[in-house]
Amino acid sequence: MATPARRTDGRRLDDLRPMKITRSYLKTAAGSVLIELGDTKVICAVTIDDSVPPFLRGKNEGWLSAEYGMLPRSSHERIPRESVRGRIGGRTHEIQRLIGRSLRAVMDLASLGEHTLWIDCDVLQADGGTRTAAITGAFVALADAVVRARQEGRIDRIPIKDYLAAVSVGRVAGRSMLDLCYSEDSNAEVDMNIVMTGGGKFVEIQGTAEKHPFGYSDLERLAALGRKGIRQMIDYQKKLLKGLRLGGT
Repeated sequence: MATPARRTDGRRLDDLRPMKITRSYLKTAAGSVLIELGDTKVICAVTIDDSVPPFLRGKNEGWLSAEYGMLPRSSHERIPRESVRGRIGGRTHEIQRLIGRSLRAVMDLASLGEHTLWIDCDVLQADGGTRTAAITGAFVALADAVVRARQEGRIDRIPIKDYLAAVSVGRVAGRSMLDLCYSEDSNAEVDMNIVMTGGGKFVEIQGTAEKHPFGYSDLERLAALGRKGIRQMIDYQKKLLKGLRLGGT
């Protein structure tokens, strides 16, 4: 079998960047991590609030919401703070909704009681894949937070149904690649973000043709690459969260 071609950073086409997740990164959060995916670095922190949005009051059901932001010097050029500009940009709204949707897909919110889980994802350094790194890291921070809440008696059971991770894939110069860094992403002919569960089910696929439409065979190839990478990410999460009882007491 031929060895896949190498990329500018030495990786094979189907290789993830080196990944490291540091747990309990912030002392003040219920759960927190620093996730490093190559040169992309994101802090994910979880807060548990003893209230719910108005539409859930009295229903004994919880909620999860996410916020996302990039620090001004997380990129090559300074990014003005959105709080200073007085509005949140469309990209930020989109990513926040993606993170929230993805995490809610593996949560049993009915067993959470009237609590809101706030997920804050702040990009320290961006080199592609910030939203997928945020989802993958936030899952670990979320797991730590709900385990702690269960130990403290704030919730009755672990409201997580399955593992969750996300990765980017794309076609660059005619080659299908896993986990794009910024230089690859900015030149991609097809750019795709994939979110999957530990059980191998898709939560979301975001795919865009930047120059020319892509065919079904391209979609299948990229989805297979994404599934391969996510399996590796979830294996890493399982090693970190050894002993986590999904949906357990």
